[in-house]
Amino acid sequence: MMHRTRTPSPCSPSRWPLAALLLAGLTLPAAAIEGMPGPFGERLTIDEKGITLKFPDDAATFRIGGRLQLDFGTGRVQQRGFGTVFDTPIAVRRSWLESYLTLGKEIELAFQYDFADPVRSVQDAVVAYKGFKDVIIALGNMKEPFSLNQLISDNNTLFAERSLADAFAPARNFGFAIGTHGDRWTAVTSVFGGNINTGIENQGVASTTRVTYAPYLSEDKYDVLHVGLAGSYRSLPNDGSALTLSSRSEAFLFARPFVNTGSIRDAASIGRVGLEAAWQTGPFRLQAEYILTEIGRFGGAPSLTFQGGYIQAGLLLNSKGRRYSIAPNYATEYAVFSGVQVEEAQRVSRGGTGVFELGLRYSAIDLQDRAIRGGIEHDVTAGVNWYPDRNIRFVFDYVRSHTSPSPASLNFNRRTIDADVFIGRAQLYW
Repeated sequence: MMHRTRTPSPCSPSRWPLAALLLAGLTLPAAAIEGMPGPFGERLTIDEKGITLKFPDDAATFRIGGRLQLDFGTGRVQQRGFGTVFDTPIAVRRSWLESYLTLGKEIELAFQYDFADPVRSVQDAVVAYKGFKDVIIALGNMKEPFSLNQLISDNNTLFAERSLADAFAPARNFGFAIGTHGDRWTAVTSVFGGNINTGIENQGVASTTRVTYAPYLSEDKYDVLHVGLAGSYRSLPNDGSALTLSSRSEAFLFARPFVNTGSIRDAASIGRVGLEAAWQTGPFRLQAEYILTEIGRFGGAPSLTFQGGYIQAGLLLNSKGRRYSIAPNYATEYAVFSGVQVEEAQRVSRGGTGVFELGLRYSAIDLQDRAIRGGIEHDVTAGVNWYPDRNIRFVFDYVRSHTSPSPASLNFNRRTIDADVFIGRAQLYW
């Protein structure tokens, strides 16, 4: 997690204890509900994709969707004096309202709002032009094209949280991007300022580019060998504001991180290079990334170098796999893996047992260089996902952390600490 603020403040999870009732009470229609044509021939449909209003001849389509993710869990840190592991054992991770408007075949607009995030409530706020063949030009608040794991939707990640290395991914900011693709390759380049929620102008300017290639891609796009390279350089303003890098051990409920650089007040720039690879054959996928980050500093001080990465494997026990998606509907999410498909006969509402998925991941992050002693952490995560029906997922993850912690993260002296965490998630998305 990267923060650049004038006065850093701790981030704590939102507390919505009634969200469990929402998850239990919200149900999707067993079959699509389609209304009668309106005065202009428009037709309203309610189905597993949300509420859709479609006009004749594809003149316009407006859709409202959303996602609700409720996290719960417990943890144990093998060190006296650590204090509270979780601020609360249950919290809303995300509570999104999403809207999408398509005008003809050329214009796409998207807006996503997260009621559970008081700091960065606006997620995607994008307008995209698709009038040129295999090209998308996008403007707005969106993800910078960096890191396969970050670009995969949180609805579709293998585990409840992304890896430790996600602390280096720039995620969403306001900017301009242009992307194109062929049958097996993609290329996206962009210019970004800051995040629309926290100030577009106070985070400097970044240039971010990502290219991918699939040496092998089956016709149905379920078997693929994927490689990718991304680079990003952001210049930072010399205004005394602080840069902080930290990670919360792959668990949103953690009260505080084990690794934390503390405030780096002379940071002049952030340079990132990311390498990514994935191999999927049917229901099995192997995926890995490595990210190297360099912090340039004002006043001629030597730069700082940090690094992180992960390798993970996933296996769907009774499904054909996740489809590889070359191009997005809008923005920068090129060459990613989509969600798990639950067939009609597999749905619990149809008498089936749902779809089960196993996952295993090793990830690491190193936030130590020169005078910055931000700590080193290694996590091993084992997880089970259950998709009982379309648009519903339950996640159960066990995370084992071994850390050489940062002094900024802890209030006692200890060379290494170990932690065991169980994280669950109930997820509804449409």
